[in-house]
Formats: sequence, structure tokens, C-alpha cells
Amino acid sequence: MDDSEIRRRLEALRAEHRDLDAAIAALVGSGTRDQLQVARLKKRKLKLRDEISLCEDQLIPDIIA
Repeated sequence: MDDSEIRRRLEALRAEHRDLDAAIAALVGSGTRDQLQVARLKKRKLKLRDEISLCEDQLIPDIIA
């Protein structure tokens, strides 16, 4: 992937991460408190965070000291 593709992927991942954050907040704020669903969303959110980090690392050039 070139830099522009990585940037597009990174933006999509960040948007999904924000959406999951809102979904988790809505579930916790509602009276249902479906702990299993909240746990699944949080796990997905952590996985997205790892993918975001990988994409960011690809955009930053390696510096040999």
C-alpha cells in the first residue's frame, strides 16, 4: 500500500473507533447493561487501536541512529 491508501485506511479505522466509543457509551448509559455486548465492543475497539498503531508506524519512516 502507498501512503495515500494507508491514510485512507487510517481515517476509516479512526472513524470506526469513534463509532464504537459512542456505541459503548450508549450501551453503558442505557438501562440494559448488556455486559457481554459491551465486552465485545471494547475488544473490537482495542483491536482497532492496534491496527491504527500499525498504520501510523507505516507512515513514519524508520530512523537509524
